[in-house]
Amino acid sequence: MYERPVRRPRVAVVADLAEERWHSMDLVAEILMLGLRSPATRIVDATQIRPSMVRRLTRIPGLRHLTPATTADRIINRVWDYRRMLSMQADDFDLFHIVDHSYAHLATVLPPDRSVVMCHDVDAFAGVLPGTQGQSVVGRVLGERLLAGLLLARKIVCGSHATRDALIASGVFEASRLAVVPYGVHPSCTPRHDPRADEVAVKYLGASDFACPEILHVGSTVPRKRIDVLLEVTAALREGYPSLRLIRVGGDFTREQRRRVVRLGLERHVTVLPFLERRVLAAVYRRAAVLLQPSDREGFGLPVAEAMACGTPVVASDLKPLREVGGTIASYCPVGDVSTWTDTVSALLDERAADGKGWASRRAAAVVDARRFDALEHARRILDVYRELLPGLSDGDAEGIATAV
Repeated sequence: MYERPVRRPRVAVVADLAEERWHSMDLVAEILMLGLRSPATRIVDATQIRPSMVRRLTRIPGLRHLTPATTADRIINRVWDYRRMLSMQADDFDLFHIVDHSYAHLATVLPPDRSVVMCHDVDAFAGVLPGTQGQSVVGRVLGERLLAGLLLARKIVCGSHATRDALIASGVFEASRLAVVPYGVHPSCTPRHDPRADEVAVKYLGASDFACPEILHVGSTVPRKRIDVLLEVTAALREGYPSLRLIRVGGDFTREQRRRVVRLGLERHVTVLPFLERRVLAAVYRRAAVLLQPSDREGFGLPVAEAMACGTPVVASDLKPLREVGGTIASYCPVGDVSTWTDTVSALLDERAADGKGWASRRAAAVVDARRFDALEHARRILDVYRELLPGLSDGDAEGIATAV
């Protein structure tokens, strides 16, 4: 009798192309890999797949920085290069986990019943669902490819019940093929100070001053993020808090948004930062007074979970996905209602200034509630999905999966 290690099922974590710089999707893949490779949860051999982008049009000097050339290279890499590369590895893994539904078309080259797709919202393929119309020809073609991949996937994992409900309401997806697994937050998102990360944050923002409150927005500047509301609220808040500053993490404003900054007289009261390294972003969350999430559509709302995990109070749009994340701890306002947003944030800033004990209690409650988004718990629930698809998947730990022979 002797013990021979059992081969763990091989899982390919199919991530977005790094060059696309979809930071939220990169984070989802990173958290998933951290969880699947943790000694506490490692019962599969997870390998991240992420090929380098093949540049075609953007290699031409005159086209390098033009949006149409960039878009064309992205589409070609997604629908041709990535698909071809993945098809050649179809026999190398027991299961393929596609992290981003905008890459769902990759499931069409994988063996039947061996793919899982994470669906974060329905925006990318909403135009090809029954009863819809008006999308561009290119948009419909790409949307049809994504829908075809989703329909071939053995399981679709949604980050929120709201996304699951939207898929069911479309009439295209069977409830039995859908699972809900809330995302995990990065382990750096904690109320504990990180001296090195805090130092970097100070280099970006200067020393923190309690008397000069900082409100925070994290994410892109696409229309659904409602940066217009964010800026209008910031301007209104400065009437009561003249030293208030808006910190925006996620890259520069659009041209129209910059015009609004000037029109509202906010040039010296807004600091724009790029997407930051995880630990530094956590430091920025910790020093902020309040996080604002004024979006008009979301599939989940990772900044809400991250801010709460760092102990930062949140004001978010009154959307079902954001209520799922913020629970009873966050505050909610109607989408686009600048007056209500201003009053709600102002009340929180007043509490912060006048009621230190109450503010500390509010921050502590956010941290406790955010434990729902623990990275290891996310991995455990993903593994529950894998068990449905991989019969006999062991419950053993990472160090001791073996069988007697």
